[in-house]
Amino acid sequence: MQAGGKHDPYGNNIDSREVARFAALSSKWWDKEGEFRPLHQIGAARLSFIREAVSDHFGIDQRKVRALEGLKVLDVGCGGGLICEPLARLGGSVTGIDPGDENIAVASAHAKEQGLAIDYRATRVEDLAAAGELFDVAVCLEVIEHVPDPGAFVAACAETVRPGGLMIVSTINRTLKAYGLAIIAAEHLLRWLPKGTHQWERFVTAGELKTALLECGMENPRMAGLVYEPLRDRWTVGNDTDVNYIAASAKPETAVVSG
Repeated sequence: MQAGGKHDPYGNNIDSREVARFAALSSKWWDKEGEFRPLHQIGAARLSFIREAVSDHFGIDQRKVRALEGLKVLDVGCGGGLICEPLARLGGSVTGIDPGDENIAVASAHAKEQGLAIDYRATRVEDLAAAGELFDVAVCLEVIEHVPDPGAFVAACAETVRPGGLMIVSTINRTLKAYGLAIIAAEHLLRWLPKGTHQWERFVTAGELKTALLECGMENPRMAGLVYEPLRDRWTVGNDTDVNYIAASAKPETAVVSG
């Protein structure tokens, strides 16, 4: 397959319909009561897990205000920058990538308003991997369930993690419970999300994600659930991975060559 006139070893792992869907909503990214309200609500729980996982992995004091200072952080599928900005405030040198030009425009404008220096690019993770760009931490949140080939996508993300670095992925489990809550309830009954946001057959089980990480040379992941508490209307990090879950996986300092 050709990309930009050159051979693309990774192929095209982007669903243009998904890109168009989010591009059409790009002006709503920072509306906390709009279509992306669930992402705003889940943000604190995701950030808590990321901060703890990164601090543990790199031996950083979690009480440090700028806990990510000195670390290069990549956000794959950054959308409007909802996680890039808090990562930058924690001191990370953040690069946010997304295939949607509209999303990058919104993210860049919002970061500028906040006085944050974030390197936003309208590109694919496969392009960064092909160029040999490396980061201390790569995060990919609620993206893998929107790509045609999750295994290839995980592999491309893993290639951007330096030896000794860390990769963090969050997604939705392919369970009947997830179908009931993430699609029937969230999209059709409560209307938290536009109908058609998710396709159940593209949800990724925890076992499938673990296998994909191990197959591309990452270590056994630590997993946790992102759990919604309806009575408190908030998300927390917990043990239930049946619906939303998040995983942290390290890349060994020295690659293990099989065979």
